[in-house]
Amino acid sequence: MTVGTLYGVGVGPGDPELITIKAFRKLKECPVIAYPKKMRGSKSYAQKIIDLYVDPQKKTMLGLVFPMTKDQETLQQEWKKSVEQIYSHLQEGKDVAFVTEGDPMLFSTYIHLMKLMKEQHPDVPMQSVAGISSFNGTANRLHIPLADGDDHVAMIPATDNKEEMRNVLETHDGIVFIKIAKVLDQMLDLLEEMNLLKNTHVVTKVTSDEEVIWDVENLRGTELNYLSCMIVRK
Repeated sequence: MTVGTLYGVGVGPGDPELITIKAFRKLKECPVIAYPKKMRGSKSYAQKIIDLYVDPQKKTMLGLVFPMTKDQETLQQEWKKSVEQIYSHLQEGKDVAFVTEGDPMLFSTYIHLMKLMKEQHPDVPMQSVAGISSFNGTANRLHIPLADGDDHVAMIPATDNKEEMRNVLETHDGIVFIKIAKVLDQMLDLLEEMNLLKNTHVVTKVTSDEEVIWDVENLRGTELNYLSCMIVRK
């Protein structure tokens, strides 16, 4: 029996036109489209991006719930359920495209899914299709060079470790901070202390129709969406 291939398909930062030709082709070719689904039924970010290209009447649309919880038992149950749902189609010989915003190999849901599939069903062939990440989208949207010549660039999750964040800022010319929502005010305080606020840019859901370009000077106290990116270019 031939097992279908699982594709991790990066669909870019938000603008449906910022997907690759290969991603477009895989969305057309794969009979099953898997995507993260919100528990309350509203469309996920990745699903909205592919709306332009996927006719749900002609595909098997497989919505998967990945709960935002730290309860390990709940997480393991839901992740295992998602893997088995995908495998039920793969074992029928059907290819499955799992769509993820940005790039499949960079802080994406697909990474953990891929690892579990390898553990539970090592017979499944897997491929990933590169996508444009949010920091690429942000740099181009704001026309800010991330690197030039021999510049040093970092891309890291922001944390509340002030000295670690200071060291990153001191030792790089361009810095991309992701996961900034929970430590936003601390980061702004540090950037102001280092006289870098004027070099700082924050965008939420970049290039999408929900995009917000923030006024950094008046950003303190704001509850940012998880899909927010900060760029500091010295």
